[in-house]
Amino acid sequence: MAAAIVDHPKLVAELRSRLTNLSWLVKSLSEPIARKANAEDKVTGRFWEGRFKCQALLSQKSILAAMTYVDLNPMRANIADGISTSKYTSIKARHLEILRDQSIANEPLMPLIGVKSFNVPTLTAAEYIDLVDFTGREMHAGKRGKIEAAEPRALRKLGLDKDLWTTRVKGIGSVYWQVVGALEELIDTAKELTQRTLFGTGLARILSNI
Repeated sequence: MAAAIVDHPKLVAELRSRLTNLSWLVKSLSEPIARKANAEDKVTGRFWEGRFKCQALLSQKSILAAMTYVDLNPMRANIADGISTSKYTSIKARHLEILRDQSIANEPLMPLIGVKSFNVPTLTAAEYIDLVDFTGREMHAGKRGKIEAAEPRALRKLGLDKDLWTTRVKGIGSVYWQVVGALEELIDTAKELTQRTLFGTGLARILSNI
């Protein structure tokens, strides 16, 4: 198969282009899922709500906020009440691992492959789970039966204000667009892109005044 491809320069060029094209990757993943889901529901038409969003995360806090935002997707969509009922998320996988082996609770979060200048904050698995659980409760403060949660150790450890932290996480999906980071980072990136400003600069300015 590989030998046959090498003999066709145009095909090689096309395949190389696809390997650097995030849109092609997402299309290749989402299209078969959409077809299968529609077949199961016996319906036709558009399955996914909209296009994906690719954001550059420029700091440890940005990575942590994005991780938390993604792990809270089922709760934000009201299809899960908490971590224990949240299906297909890494936060539930972490939770189940700790239930099977308590020693994992004190292990640090694994680093992200390919990130050189910075990485995830130095939190343990248990501290991260507590942070996500707390953030979910704060973002659904009016939810019936909500139990008041103590401020997690992760916030104190990282020097984060609980209200501004929740605002930061919400901003991942509603305020930031191309880039997520501190005010100075957004300003510098806008200059590199020869743009006057970037979406999220206003929120970054608020978060910088902690």
